[in-house]
Order: sequence, then structure tokens, then C-alpha cells
Amino acid sequence: MADPRSVDVLKQALRRLPGVGPKSAQRMAFHLLERDRDGARQIGEAIRQALSRINHCKRCNNFSETELCDICTSPSRQQELLCVVETPADVEAIEQAGIFRGMYFILMGSLSPLDDIGPEQLAISELIRILDDHDIEEVILATNLTLEGQATGDYLFDLLQHRSLKITRLARGMPIGGELEYMDPGTLDQAFSGRRTL
Repeated sequence: MADPRSVDVLKQALRRLPGVGPKSAQRMAFHLLERDRDGARQIGEAIRQALSRINHCKRCNNFSETELCDICTSPSRQQELLCVVETPADVEAIEQAGIFRGMYFILMGSLSPLDDIGPEQLAISELIRILDDHDIEEVILATNLTLEGQATGDYLFDLLQHRSLKITRLARGMPIGGELEYMDPGTLDQAFSGRRTL
């Protein structure tokens, strides 16, 4: 039988996943150990490979196995448009909707003083470098309409407003408290087409 401490370590590791509480972690751990040890090995190997192969794209900060991701190397993208989002999941949602053909920049989070996440913990200095190094005409602030996302968008607007570029924000279609990764394509389309200048 497995050492009870090993089971506890596994349960604690699973609890690091978003939305997984103690009961869910226990259920997953016991399932993997009792019924699906091959699945557990596959998950472990997939995580090991991802950690060893995946880094950040040097331009957009998305996950990538190469120096520049497929979006950043695509000649069909509108190089002058830059959409700033919080997470890679936000890029996935926008790309699946097929409504935006510009470039992206991923902050890897949002400002949250309660969680000790300030500007230094986000990729804001990298964003400034991208703006300095590329001919960007419009920055679309596509942060989520949560309190943290709004604060992040406001902070970025204050930081960028002195630059000679157009700054817009997603508009109608995005409900207050909504997150990009959960929006349907029609809602995202409306939000992009109705964006406004700040």
C-alpha cells in the first residue's frame, strides 16, 4: 500500500489546480492510484515534457516551444495592432472566435494588491519594450471586466497615454465581471467591433 504521506503529497499537489478543493483532490488522487495508474503516468510525463519544452514567446509572452510563436511569425497578422490580454487562455478564446488578426501581448495575470500582485509581477516592462521596438499604431486593452482586470487596464492606460498611439478598450458585449476565456464568439465579436478610444 502507498505510504499515507505520499498520498497526502499527491492530494496537496492536485489542490494547486484552480477550482480543486480538498474533496476533489482526494477523489482525483484515489482514482489515479486505484484505477488509472497508466493515466497518472501519462499526466506526469506530459507535465514533465511541457515544463522542459515550453517557454515564453519573446514577442507576445505566450507559451511557445520556439523563440517566437506561430502567431508572431505569421505574415498574415496585422503587425500594427496589439491586443493586450491577461492570460494565454484569453488569446485562445479570441483566436477561436476568429475575429482579430493583429498581434497579442500577454501580461500573465492582473493587478491584485490583495494577492501581492503589483506591476512588477506582470510582464509590463516587456510590453513597454515591445512598444519601443515595433511600429504599433493601436493598443487594445482587452483585460477582463473584473475589478482586477479593470485596475490593470486603467494602470496600462495611465502608463501608455503619453505615447503617440491609439488606445482602445473592449466595449459592449463584455459583461461586468466576465472573463474572456468564457465568452462566446458572438460576444467577443461585438466587444472587438465596438471598442472605443480612451
